[in-house]
Amino acid sequence: MQIEIPDKVKYIIHQLMNHGYESYAVGGCIRDSLLMKSPDDWDITTSAKAMEIKKIFSRTVDTGIQHGTVTVLLDEESFEVTTYRIDGEYEDSRRPKAVMFTHELAEDLKRRDFTINAMAYNPQEGLIDLFGGMDDLKRKVIRCVGKPLERFNEDALRMLRAIRISAQLDFRIEEETKQSIFALNGNLSHISAERIQAELVKLLVSPHPGTFRIAYETGITKVILPEFDDMMETACHDCDGKYYPGERVLIGLSLVEPDKALRFTMLLHDIAEPIEGEKISEGILRRLRFDNDTIHKVTKLIRWHDEPIYPSPEAVRKTVCKMGEELFPLLLKVKRAVIQSWNNSAQRERLACLDEVEQVYDKIVKEGQCVSLKTLAVTGSDLISVGMKPGEKLGEELLRLLELVLENPQHNKKEYLLEQIKL
Repeated sequence: MQIEIPDKVKYIIHQLMNHGYESYAVGGCIRDSLLMKSPDDWDITTSAKAMEIKKIFSRTVDTGIQHGTVTVLLDEESFEVTTYRIDGEYEDSRRPKAVMFTHELAEDLKRRDFTINAMAYNPQEGLIDLFGGMDDLKRKVIRCVGKPLERFNEDALRMLRAIRISAQLDFRIEEETKQSIFALNGNLSHISAERIQAELVKLLVSPHPGTFRIAYETGITKVILPEFDDMMETACHDCDGKYYPGERVLIGLSLVEPDKALRFTMLLHDIAEPIEGEKISEGILRRLRFDNDTIHKVTKLIRWHDEPIYPSPEAVRKTVCKMGEELFPLLLKVKRAVIQSWNNSAQRERLACLDEVEQVYDKIVKEGQCVSLKTLAVTGSDLISVGMKPGEKLGEELLRLLELVLENPQHNKKEYLLEQIKL
């Protein structure tokens, strides 16, 4: 079987082999290539030890030399090259106490997580598939290498990774593998929030974010996001009857584009009433070590997602001003997805109203109407130049002038606004 690999990867493999060592491209890059996808990066494994790799290539970085990993630099690109290894006993379901190096490719492959990630390839020998990875690709199955309980006891994050890969590839998780996740989900409490967050982001921005349901069914959310279990198990009522927020959340995830802030807004928006939900969501995102920018976007979108916007130019301009020009378009997307996920008697009316709001907003943008201090025709310096002193009063006056312009955009002219100043 032929796999197209980049010339620089071929060069590294050939150089290692020319010096008497075995070498292969390995892991996710082989899986993706067989699926006719373009790999994000290429990992290389070899029988050469780290110091031997460094002797062969002139430019290297000691990425994880204690674990046998050296990064080889070729022009502006970098490639991780790792010695075949056997992991020792694992500590806290996170990392091995020790790493032992081996000259056997089979020993290296059998420590890997899933069969579809345990294949290797080089142009001379072709595909090396010792655990049925190719068959599992054809069957669209995620299955552990060897015994699932052993693989998940070694690194608990593999349980969440199985669900993430399922969401990315639209594969099903093999039953024994799935049952082992259910049995060992508590081990995820040993995994850092940063590692869990990284997998959650990949899962939710995948083509099939509704796969998040499997995290609930296998008990993973009870460990890492118990608030979601509450949404799945606590009934609410509206005018059309009983519903469970979590079910609508799962529907809504796929109704927005694969953007991190949008998908996490949809995941958390129905966790409580908007004001309380904003606070709870902030706590969850901080617990998962999200960056401040994402926390700001998600919590603000949650706070505003249920606020009505009347389809008048003045009301839309004022809402854009409060939300911010960056977040308002995202708010419209969240509102549309929330309405579509409800599928109740008011849906058609609410969507029609939102269509009107979007038409008004498009006109505001097209005409370049002022919606913030940034586009106000006067600045603080202008006010100082006509006699105002720097300070709190100056800021208040700018906001008052902005309010005039939000009500009447034709007044956004420097001369007119300077005439309105209250010294």
